[in-house]
Amino acid sequence: MAKIVNLRTAKKQAARKAARATADANAAKFGRSTAERALETARAAKAARDLDGHLRDSAEKDQE
Repeated sequence: MAKIVNLRTAKKQAARKAARATADANAAKFGRSTAERALETARAAKAARDLDGHLRDSAEKDQE
């Protein structure tokens, strides 16, 4: 005998499976982990600090 299947439930499961596949593809294509985002933020902050460290002070300009 064949197994009785609720078509509404089967349709919902198929939609969930398709959505999950799309989400996984987008995560692989566009996503970054939390550690990668934190590392990028830390690198940007360090680059800004390094750049600011090379700026001349306006007080030195006024005295000259």
